Amino acid sequence: MSAVMDTTAPKARDVLLQVQNLKKYFPISGGVLNRVVNNVKAVDDVSFDVLRGEVVGLVGESGSGKTTVGRTVLRLAEPTSGSIDFDGADIAKLPKPEMRRYRKRMQIVFQDPYASLNPREKIRTVLGHALAMHNVVPPSEREDRIVALLEQVGLSGDYLDRFPHEFSGGQRQRIGIARALAVEPDFIVADEPVSALDVSIQAQVVNLLDDLKTKFNLTMLFIAHDLAVVEHISDRVIVMYLGRIMEIAPTRTLYRAPNHPYTKALLSAVPSPDIHAKKERIILKGDIPSPINPLPAASSAPVAPWRFPTAPRSCPCSRK
Repeated sequence: MSAVMDTTAPKARDVLLQVQNLKKYFPISGGVLNRVVNNVKAVDDVSFDVLRGEVVGLVGESGSGKTTVGRTVLRLAEPTSGSIDFDGADIAKLPKPEMRRYRKRMQIVFQDPYASLNPREKIRTVLGHALAMHNVVPPSEREDRIVALLEQVGLSGDYLDRFPHEFSGGQRQRIGIARALAVEPDFIVADEPVSALDVSIQAQVVNLLDDLKTKFNLTMLFIAHDLAVVEHISDRVIVMYLGRIMEIAPTRTLYRAPNHPYTKALLSAVPSPDIHAKKERIILKGDIPSPINPLPAASSAPVAPWRFPTAPRSCPCSRK
């Protein structure tokens, strides 16, 4: 049984982003000469694609490599190896000057709405930077464009001359979303955009992203550790563990009939709105393998009876 199963059926698909065998290793130095002695394998041979107009959820525990995948795809972190095909061009090895022309088409919404905005700049300036840098509209039209952006994310145009500290966390994240939309990108990485917000505010921001997805036909990689949030907004879901992909499937398929034992363990932790529903809670036992010296791909994920394997055991759910 294959650990990774992408059950997306159509062969003639309009693929915007295709990632093949992506690796991102962080070197560890040591010894008297401070030489590289090992690597943290944050992303280890990851392959997936994102269709135009599709939202792909990327889920996994903390340390699974989700954020590193998102940052590497945007070339905010340099890949160790692999290809990143964006709209027909492999951007993985493009020199930085050539990469600049893709920046307008690829944007990110950061996890922390408090740290992602310059506290010394008014919102007029924050949003104006992106418009000026990429020359989206003439200078005479920028203020109207900024007001329109604020209104698109549910804020008033009267907020132009306020500083970030005058907004709540949810409002700041809306401003972060407006900044990403300012340059009319083709692709957005939403890096855990609601994890720092209150639960009630999370729902509002997810609903906003869902509305914007429909309105602007957004293509998005939505990174989160909350599977309930991912289910609401994603068309397909990728499950990661220890830098590798365990399963890829359409959202309804994955949540109703997960294929991989690790996916089943994650889904068992999602709270049910029905307080009377009986649900088996799967507790993973044993020690988590290290990303510095992970187990072979064939045994990199928990197996029945719900424990982490120890080397040199092999997983019956081998990857091909």
